[in-house]
Amino acid sequence: MLNFTPLARRFFLSRLRDHVRYIHHADAVQQEQLVKLIEKTSLTEWGRKYDYSTLRTYRQWSQRVPLTRYDDVRAYIMRMIRGEASVLWPGKTYNFAQSSGTSGKSKYIPITTDSFRLNHYQGASDVVSHYLNLNPESRIFAGKALILGGSFGNELRDLPRGVRVGDLSASLIDNMNPLVAKFRVPAKDIALMEQWNEKLPALVEASIGEDITNLSGVPSWFLTVIKHVLQRTGASCIHEVWPNLEVFFHGGIAFDPYRPQYEQLCDMSRMHLLDTYNASEGFFAVQSDWDTTAMLLLLDVGVFYEFIPQGQWADDDATALPIWEIEAGKTYELVITACNGLCRYRIGDTVTIEQLNPVKIKIAGRTRSFINAFGEELMEHNAEQAIAQAQQETGLRVLNYTVAPVFATATTRGCHQWLIEFDQPPADPEPFMLSLDKALRSLNSDYNAKRTGDIFMAPPALTIASPGLFERWLAATGKLGGQRKVLRLSNNRDIIDDILKIDNPKNNSL
Repeated sequence: MLNFTPLARRFFLSRLRDHVRYIHHADAVQQEQLVKLIEKTSLTEWGRKYDYSTLRTYRQWSQRVPLTRYDDVRAYIMRMIRGEASVLWPGKTYNFAQSSGTSGKSKYIPITTDSFRLNHYQGASDVVSHYLNLNPESRIFAGKALILGGSFGNELRDLPRGVRVGDLSASLIDNMNPLVAKFRVPAKDIALMEQWNEKLPALVEASIGEDITNLSGVPSWFLTVIKHVLQRTGASCIHEVWPNLEVFFHGGIAFDPYRPQYEQLCDMSRMHLLDTYNASEGFFAVQSDWDTTAMLLLLDVGVFYEFIPQGQWADDDATALPIWEIEAGKTYELVITACNGLCRYRIGDTVTIEQLNPVKIKIAGRTRSFINAFGEELMEHNAEQAIAQAQQETGLRVLNYTVAPVFATATTRGCHQWLIEFDQPPADPEPFMLSLDKALRSLNSDYNAKRTGDIFMAPPALTIASPGLFERWLAATGKLGGQRKVLRLSNNRDIIDDILKIDNPKNNSL
């Protein structure tokens, strides 16, 4: 394949001139975005409800329009899915990203024509721009990208003609420019396959004969793919299969827990890593410097950002700050208004402002208890409902519990470890764990996708806590009391490992 990188470089690097404005004019760039968003939204039902046509300033807008969560706009979005036009954004919307929400089984995020063009695809282009700027020796367009996509599998029925609901990546691949598609694998029919037990081997076969120069996806998912490629080819290092592989554009979950495995399976002296912040709600940031993993906040991609200070994250009447009022070193809940129709929307992520001028952030976590170590987005309400269902089906009673990820190794898959204290420890806990896993899969579409076929996540492992373990731990940490609670879900192992140091509970891995 010819090396198109020198030609492409001119196009991509020209974009970085726009980013120079971020250094000293972030407030002006963001206010321009807000004006455009208000003008477009004024043509919708939402805009008429809040009389957008009379809004002139940020203060007027922020005082009139409330902060929202998904439940506040669920009914509007369902009407959009059913085909109604100009509800939250002008015209009809035909694509929706399905992901787990904090209430109900799934939430559906609109992907409008404008959000494809101005945000998701522009954000992806910005990633390449910054990478080419950071690596003058790149030959990324001398080969192809291996991009992992999801599918249009969803829980809804009787969708109107033309409406597609599924993973964000499925919509992005399905609507990709045909010219861009020539530089990626696998073919669309494989990329959009729904069953991973069929898709994975097809993806491996489609990629092993290609000259792969770059990877894009979630670290945990790609680890599984790389292992299968190595198993299929008999190679011990992925660079034996793809000698020109030079960069992994990763996001979705933290990379660091997976770094040791990538160091085992890749020649890291030939590999670059670039972090991205690309969510169903929008493409927000990209790493722009090798010296720090803090990401440059993208300010002109059809998104207006606001930030809720720590201490107000649980408040419905929280005060959100515009970008010109935030402070470096502080952590905020992120609020977006975007060209997908979401307005003053609390996405549930928290970010730390690493620096100003330009604004660079790090993802700090979620505002609520959750686990997203493998892209499963398991929420506390999912765990509570699953525990209740498993108790009902087995007759067992759970007194206390906490859950943490067990990260994959070179030879094992990752899973969730459930540390549970029962009122009467079961002689055979297997029925309980089978019921729990089944309930979680029915309650959470992302968890179900990662558990399908036992490909990406192993079944949950149980550790039975000795009687009173959680109370002893709370007492040891000075937190024992009526208002003190054990964090149910954690995205790291700090809490569960600390509890397990208290004593040596019976270990049952199922």
